[in-house]
Amino acid sequence: VQLQACGGGSVQTGGSLRISCTSSRRTASNNGMGWFRQAAGKEREFVAAISWNGGNTLYADSVKGRFTMSRDRAKDLMYLQMNSLEPEDTAVYYCAQNRGPGAATIRSQYAYWGQGTQVTVSS
Repeated sequence: VQLQACGGGSVQTGGSLRISCTSSRRTASNNGMGWFRQAAGKEREFVAAISWNGGNTLYADSVKGRFTMSRDRAKDLMYLQMNSLEPEDTAVYYCAQNRGPGAATIRSQYAYWGQGTQVTVSS
């Protein structure tokens, strides 16, 4: 399975970005998916997750109310809409495929990872 994340870029505080991720195989449509991020010098952290059918989503407290995760199973795509961005959101964002169908917050639950896309928020 190959995951490809794209759509990152640079925005000012308060701006919005939508990043997306596609999977190379249809099997991802039966798995939960997630977004993680890693800022320079910090550990990779959970951002958002979605279940296989989109029925359940989870968010880190730091992004709740600002970020929205969604997926289009027919197109093997998932999205992270990021609004009201803050400098603290600056990081490389990674998409990942869960080993199972649910939404999960723990890194070890994820079997496959994309290469990451950079998001930079300037003040």
